[in-house]
Amino acid sequence: MQIQIQTFTVHKRFPLTISRGTTSESTNILVKIQQENIEGWGEASPFSVGEKPQPTTILQQALQQVTPTLEKFNPLERQQIEQVLTELQIPSAARAGIDMALHDWVGKKVGLPLWRLWGLERDRIVPISVTIGISSPEAARQRVRKWLDFIDARVLKIKLGSPEGIEADKAMLMAVKEEALPDALLYVDANGGWSLEDAVKMCGWLAKVGVTYVEQPLAAVSAMKDLPQLYERSPLPIFVDESCFTAKDIPHLADRVHGINIKLMKSGGLTEAMQMVYVAKACGLQVMFGCYSDSCLANTAAAQLAPLADYLDLDSHLNLIDDPFTGAVMEKGRLLPNDLPGLGVGDVGAGSA
Repeated sequence: MQIQIQTFTVHKRFPLTISRGTTSESTNILVKIQQENIEGWGEASPFSVGEKPQPTTILQQALQQVTPTLEKFNPLERQQIEQVLTELQIPSAARAGIDMALHDWVGKKVGLPLWRLWGLERDRIVPISVTIGISSPEAARQRVRKWLDFIDARVLKIKLGSPEGIEADKAMLMAVKEEALPDALLYVDANGGWSLEDAVKMCGWLAKVGVTYVEQPLAAVSAMKDLPQLYERSPLPIFVDESCFTAKDIPHLADRVHGINIKLMKSGGLTEAMQMVYVAKACGLQVMFGCYSDSCLANTAAAQLAPLADYLDLDSHLNLIDDPFTGAVMEKGRLLPNDLPGLGVGDVGAGSA
């Protein structure tokens, strides 16, 4: 098979601020795998979570390194390909790009969308949440209004963990709540921005004002030690993101959280993401799918597994002014994969690939 790698840069309509900083653009990587006149597409997006950040340069180098070795395989020889990626310690986001492209190729080979190939049901897909980054109360109000001008935003994920402290978090959340639709669901993601003491206080307060769950309330470095205490004291369900990368992390978390956030870039692609779903469910945990600064390509890939998720946070591409791809479509607040084979992704100019 032939492998092509090319970078593309996307820009956010509204810069996103979380507890770790602000992003306004991202340079991602398109991976194309060709064989038998069939071309599979995948995306590798940079992220900075964990002990080893994965910037675009690192991902690009890894993909260039592994390409000559992989080109001797057929796209159907997935087990051998995965062994090579493991032995060469290819970063998870680069693996995700290759894994997506292989799945896309197979779906196109058999002429079926992945969700149908896997026997899943689109009717089970829940609405996605749209994100409100850390900001002043008035800026948060404006962001809610902008989302409402764009889509029927009935599920809002509010980023908290402000460096100004939990009182600033409270003021911002109440501004969002007042501006949102009366029946809107509110989720909170602190991105590890609270201490244990503040997390206990905030979880109690958030429950009283109608928030559904809280995600990553504690920093990953202290989460394993402090999560059991928070788990016992919090009236809200607790999800983890930065504390959970692959299926092997899940059993260690099962007695101290209620759910996990799966991201294709963290997990290494659709193959590992599906394993994570089944391990989480076996441990009695709920499942969410999330994203980084991903385009419609990666979010459409995640949407293929969306029928298995309890919550979906796949909105990054909706905030892009120059997304080069088309794919899953919004319908009544839900991001639905289409009926085209493979991922069902095309480029903006040419339609389906």
